[in-house]
Amino acid sequence: MRVLDAEAMREVDRAAIEDLGIPSLVLMENAAIGLADAIGETYPEATSAAIFCGPGNNGGDGLALARHLTARGYQVEVRLVHGGGSLSPDAGVQLEICKKQGLTIHEYGPGDSKREAVDSASHLDVVVDALFGTGLTRPLAGHFAEIVEAINTLSVPCVAVDLPSGLNGSTATIMGPHIQAELTVTFAAPKIAHVLLPAAEAVGEVVIADLGIPRDLIERAAGDLHLLVVEELMGHLSPRPPSSHKGDFGHALIMAGSVGKAGAAILAARGAVRAGAGLVTVATPESVAQTVELGSLESMTLPLAADPHGGLSEESATTILDFASGKHVLAVGPGLGSSASTVQVIRRVVAEVEIPVVLDADGLNAFAGAMELLKGSGCEKILTPHPGELARLLGVSTAEIQVDRVASARSAARLAGSVVVLKGFQTLVAEPDGAVFVNPTGNPGMASGGTGDVLTGIITGLLSQGLEPTMAARLGVFVHGSAGDRAMTDCGQIALTASDLLVFLPDAFRRLGS
Repeated sequence: MRVLDAEAMREVDRAAIEDLGIPSLVLMENAAIGLADAIGETYPEATSAAIFCGPGNNGGDGLALARHLTARGYQVEVRLVHGGGSLSPDAGVQLEICKKQGLTIHEYGPGDSKREAVDSASHLDVVVDALFGTGLTRPLAGHFAEIVEAINTLSVPCVAVDLPSGLNGSTATIMGPHIQAELTVTFAAPKIAHVLLPAAEAVGEVVIADLGIPRDLIERAAGDLHLLVVEELMGHLSPRPPSSHKGDFGHALIMAGSVGKAGAAILAARGAVRAGAGLVTVATPESVAQTVELGSLESMTLPLAADPHGGLSEESATTILDFASGKHVLAVGPGLGSSASTVQVIRRVVAEVEIPVVLDADGLNAFAGAMELLKGSGCEKILTPHPGELARLLGVSTAEIQVDRVASARSAARLAGSVVVLKGFQTLVAEPDGAVFVNPTGNPGMASGGTGDVLTGIITGLLSQGLEPTMAARLGVFVHGSAGDRAMTDCGQIALTASDLLVFLPDAFRRLGS
């Protein structure tokens, strides 16, 4: 699903109105119907609403909503808040219709009591914020800021029209005073502020209402940010024919584990098995091979020689490269360690192997400050860093990564010529062409050791079945987070573990029809 900024959405509206000839008032009516439907579905017991309307088209949407709710039997009170100037043309039309319909409109300007306007709404079932939409570019001030802050003190649920007033649709940054909504009804496509933190914390549940704008106008809009949704991920894993055998679904090789970190190898292997790989082999130091075998019964092991210091020996690179011939995917990194010899083995393997590679954890750390080596290798790659690992790759601080996660992931994908999965809340999948996909699944209970190893296994298992790296990454992060959400329902957040994700992965795949 496309995620647009305010300018792109304005261009979509312009094209619909000027190029296709859809009257702007028709779009406003469609917006009001979508709003009324969303309110009715979300608050089925509600019978009354206070609607705060601004002077622009967002206020026009609110005035049109007032008419539609009244027609549906709601008690509606309208508060028109303005700055002393005139309304937008379409809002002015809606105001005249409301007056002719007999609706009572209470107007409030800079000198009027804001507290009275808000307190009188406290006895109604729903408050609707139709003050400002997605195009606001400066912080609210004066009586508009006072109204917003007063609305936030009410115990009545607040529904925002298009975007909570005070936010800018084109950025995740919070500019100043803003509405804290319980429900936001936006139109045609989500905007950046609906999706990315910290602004997204203010929008509550998001409903996307249909304006009647052709989908191709939205798909052609400027920008390359997307939201992963179930409908667009279904069908990428085909049902298996009755005659299937394990050789049909690929052989995944996972290079992982070391003394004290065999669990990382086990979790990655079990993730690959759960994701549908036909065969899984874990290449792991011989000192932990038996532990890995006992922890992952469905996978096989390939013991690797170690040097006198416990790192992988130089000959282990040859062992892995020879074994990788004829396999379908190689994952490198979970729990491998970061000794100098291990780093050299990782670099050689990635440089010479000819099958797709998933790089995680110590596999990524082996290229810290040397991303040019990644772009120089010939294999397709998926990088799965957390913010600290990406910071080491790019030679910046973790704080700099977190300031703009989208830009950081996009930059890394371009520099490495690879798909980059930036883990964390709202995991991002960035592609070398600049497209970035935001994953909406997952929860804070997944912030524990081993969950990233499971994700590495899932993506590896999907690649082994022939999915392209971009789709394997998108599907992988979505089902990983979805399994975590189902585990949270069963276990709660505090007790959730990486192993719980493995238990709930079948449910997550079934959600995608697989």
